Amino acid sequence: ITDLRQALQGELPTRHLGDAVRLEVNVNIPEALLQRLCKENNLDMRDCYRVNGPVNLVRLAQLPDLVDLPKLVFKPHAPAMPFKRGAGTGAVSFFERMKHSDLLLHHPYESFEPVLDLLREASRDPQVLAIKQTVYRTGDKSPVMEALIEAAQNGKEVTVVLELLARFDEQTNINWAARLEEVGAHVVYGVVGHKCHAKLLLIVRKEKIHKSGKTALVRYAHLGTGNYHPRTAKLYTDFGLMTCDPLITKDVHQVFQQLTGTGMQLETRELWEAPFTMLEQLVHHIRAETKAAKQGKKARIIGKMNALLEKTIIEELYKASQAGVKIDLIVRGVCALQPGVKGLSENIKVRSIVGRFLEHHRIYYFYHGGSEQVYLSSADWMERNLLRRVEVAFPIKDPKLKQRVINEGLMILLKDNASAWLMKADGSYVKSKPRINQAPIVGQLELLKKFARGENAG
Repeated sequence: ITDLRQALQGELPTRHLGDAVRLEVNVNIPEALLQRLCKENNLDMRDCYRVNGPVNLVRLAQLPDLVDLPKLVFKPHAPAMPFKRGAGTGAVSFFERMKHSDLLLHHPYESFEPVLDLLREASRDPQVLAIKQTVYRTGDKSPVMEALIEAAQNGKEVTVVLELLARFDEQTNINWAARLEEVGAHVVYGVVGHKCHAKLLLIVRKEKIHKSGKTALVRYAHLGTGNYHPRTAKLYTDFGLMTCDPLITKDVHQVFQQLTGTGMQLETRELWEAPFTMLEQLVHHIRAETKAAKQGKKARIIGKMNALLEKTIIEELYKASQAGVKIDLIVRGVCALQPGVKGLSENIKVRSIVGRFLEHHRIYYFYHGGSEQVYLSSADWMERNLLRRVEVAFPIKDPKLKQRVINEGLMILLKDNASAWLMKADGSYVKSKPRINQAPIVGQLELLKKFARGENAG
């Protein structure tokens, strides 16, 4: 294949004619009908899943538009606006803000607009020379992509690492690739064999660094746990960091060099990058907590993710538990680790939060002798993410922002006693309930109240 975009565009119209891989049927289906469905679709009984209830729950998505019962609907939510817009009269430039301190956004409690404002400011700023961005999912009507197009039209060097193989968004991304190329943007499709799932934005700006007029190139970056998608930013919980930290932004530059070059590993000091260093770093940090526990020191691990399946990490967590490390895991979806098994995982607790918003941010916390290392990431603890995708984990270095991530992303969800599902040793789940005389705590609701009061710290 010499043109991936053209080849993929030719395949998409026949997607619905692809081979069946799974058959989902009602548990009471007649055996003769089941046999015929399997035969017609070239499947055997291992591919058949009997469901004790309605099949294809996607159909229920129409119900909110068909039922007019306000008591069944969440009250409208208006995300908080943490900063004034980055351009216009009386507004402080985002570049000036980042020079003062790192900025943290917590979606959907805080608006996604500052990310768009940063992009728009960069696209119109004559001192900005280049903008580089990864795009996985962004929607067919995307102000993010429109800002990148405007930047290219304004003469900026725009590079977009566009993932054409983002499942079910292929056609949308193909269309954006064509529009970007029309205005002179450099569009690349990542590294062969590895989906680019990292969420990165890099801005290169020419600035005066001395009264004499001497100039230098200064890098600014946005790193996130979620897609550059304004619609899902209102529905998914994600963190985003804006920074001009020279070590972090240099690493982001290195990742883009790798994505737009040969695909070979380039050294990074602050970022963990899959498929190169992330699994190794996770194992290293888990083992460090294990070692501390064996020495009688305090040790703690908290992980938040969508899925936990990677065998090496599970084995290391079991060893850590046996050494006495206290481990809390907030895993929204599938989890192959068994918590609370005597002699194996007695110190591990697993919970899943199911609420108004889709829990989406990935957070890695290690006590680290009291210094509390906190990383945010786009990667779940799965072999797919850690070994077959381009992913990034980045540190939160500012003490105030680190505490925000711990409080808002972890602790409030560990206190949740009303919307959490607790995993038992046999793999089943039980709904959490407040104890007698204990007030119910819904983590997401507590955060909505907090941001409505304007209590965000940064």
